[in-house]
Amino acid sequence: MDSRFLQSFVSVVELGSIAEAARHLDMTPATIAQRVRALEADIGSQLIVRSGRTVRPTVAGTRILARARSVLRELRDLRSAASDTELPAGPLRLGAIPTGLTGILPLLLKDWVRRHPQIGIYVEPGSSTALHGRVMAGELDAAILVHPSFDLPKTSSWHALRREPLVLLTPARMKVASALDTIAREPFIRYDRQVVGGKMADDYLRLLGVRPNARVELDGIEYIAKLVAEGLGVSVLPDWAVIGTPHRDLKKWPLPPPCPARTVGLLWQRATVRAPLVDALVQIARPHFGRHGDAE
Repeated sequence: MDSRFLQSFVSVVELGSIAEAARHLDMTPATIAQRVRALEADIGSQLIVRSGRTVRPTVAGTRILARARSVLRELRDLRSAASDTELPAGPLRLGAIPTGLTGILPLLLKDWVRRHPQIGIYVEPGSSTALHGRVMAGELDAAILVHPSFDLPKTSSWHALRREPLVLLTPARMKVASALDTIAREPFIRYDRQVVGGKMADDYLRLLGVRPNARVELDGIEYIAKLVAEGLGVSVLPDWAVIGTPHRDLKKWPLPPPCPARTVGLLWQRATVRAPLVDALVQIARPHFGRHGDAE
């Protein structure tokens, strides 16, 4: 059985169509379809079926999907372990939340390319919740995410990168005498309460008895920042990482105590073949985020 056929099948199921899988794998749709048919012939069962414009797995396809992913992970590990260099072979499969992609990862990648030019990095964006699940399932080697509100498994490692206290975000032209009065008075753009930072902000305002006039609620700190810059309201957000000059149309204001903070860091499972690659990334991170980078 050719592992490339398994990869094509898994990609088709995960992405929902042969065309999307072809784009993702940089191949033609005809090649992907041919590989899936070859896998079906080898296994002796139909694995996918068309449903309108999408593709879904058959009963047999659903049954083998988890095992197919497991086989692909084992093959990746085998190739990494077979490296004759100091570090396992890559690529390092790294997830990152949106603010990590723009405010943390560029610093790390610049040094990584200089120190380990022969080892590539595959980067997958996502929410903290989704990335946590993919690291725990072995589908990603590590992820830059927000520390969850629950204890991490003992099989995992954590390296803190940034502590990000809540701040009031306003248009730069707005004058603020009292942060809490401003939140209560101005139209409010609420950070999604389903994510750690959003729930933290909501709990903080409730504790202080502040009831903002919420105009909209959404996930995505940088999306909220754009709305604030356009003068559509103010928001309470974690003080996220920014590389370069801060946005000239925005201003951050401190909040009175007890002001909570979220912690952004690297999460990985320690007993994996590519864990040494994550250790190497942590060593790169220390000079940039040394004040907050206390490993747990």
